[in-house]
Amino acid sequence: MARPPRFDVNQLLDAAVRQAAALGPAGVTMSAVAKEVGAPSGSVYHRFAGRTALLAEVWLRTVERFQEDYFAILEADVDAQRAGAAAARRVVAWARAHPEEAALLLYGAEDFGRSNWSEEHIRRADHGNQRVHTALASVAAALGAEDPQATEGVTLALVDLPLALVRRHLRAGRPLPAHAEDLAEESATALLSMISARSAATG
Repeated sequence: MARPPRFDVNQLLDAAVRQAAALGPAGVTMSAVAKEVGAPSGSVYHRFAGRTALLAEVWLRTVERFQEDYFAILEADVDAQRAGAAAARRVVAWARAHPEEAALLLYGAEDFGRSNWSEEHIRRADHGNQRVHTALASVAAALGAEDPQATEGVTLALVDLPLALVRRHLRAGRPLPAHAEDLAEESATALLSMISARSAATG
């Protein structure tokens, strides 16, 4: 019977996430990952074709985990305003529960070498981005507004503002304050209510 691999992909990616959170994407190297988990360098190269593939998987696994959690919250309520406010709150709650992975979301795919990714990695990234764009457009439409300004407002409420709140504290090396989730939810509620009211007034 074949022996199970001593170091699996998730162990190696977990190590890479810790390095990226502490040092930024530039700090993630094949040798550093191997050293952190106590694996021979060959174990890392056996699972990832090179540093570009490793960086792509680090970014995509982090983003995909966040997105699945985010969509589950956003799609749990048929009321667009409540769902949107809950999703904004969840951005902060997820960051609190996963601070190292949240630190990665403060970067962008380009920081993780997207321009050199394989077609499959780019396809995965584009698919996730399209899901987000579609979901945000659906919230805007449910509020009765499908114009670019409304969609931009929804993006601001559900993504940009909660991430900015997270970024300010994480970049300063501070824990998120106890009121962060409430602030994200209240801000989203206010923006979404404004979008809905403007739509009703112009409709």
